[in-house]
Amino acid sequence: MSRIASAAAPVALVLSLAALGGCQKRIEPPGTTGVCYHVTFKGEELVYRKLVDAPNLETCAANLEAMRLKFLRMGGSAQEILGAYQANFLFIQKTGIFSSTSLHGPRYVALVRTGDGRLAIPGAMPQPAQR
Repeated sequence: MSRIASAAAPVALVLSLAALGGCQKRIEPPGTTGVCYHVTFKGEELVYRKLVDAPNLETCAANLEAMRLKFLRMGGSAQEILGAYQANFLFIQKTGIFSSTSLHGPRYVALVRTGDGRLAIPGAMPQPAQR
C-alpha cells in the first residue's frame, strides 16, 4: 500500500501544479464593437486609449501601423505597438500584424508585409509559378 501512495504522490503534485497554472488570470481586451484601441502599459496594468472607430480588424491594424510609422518619423524607437479591436489584441510588428484573444495566448497572422513593406491579407499576394 505504501508503494502505491509513494507512486501517487508525484502524480498528485504534477496535477495540482497544472491546476494552479490554469488559475493564472487571463488578460483579455475589451469587446467594444467597432472601436480600435492603442494599448500601453502603466506598471502592470493595461491602459486602453481609443484611436479610431473602425469597421473591421484590417482598418484598425492599418491605423495602428500608421501611428507606429508616425512615431518612428518623429524620433520614437518603438518598433512594436500593441492594439485591441473587438476582443482581439493586435500585435503590430516589423514582420506583420498578429492577432490573439488574450495577451499571452497563441498569435495568428492577420496581415503580412509585402516586399515593399506594405500590409496585405495572407494569400492575397500572387505566388511565383512552380516549375
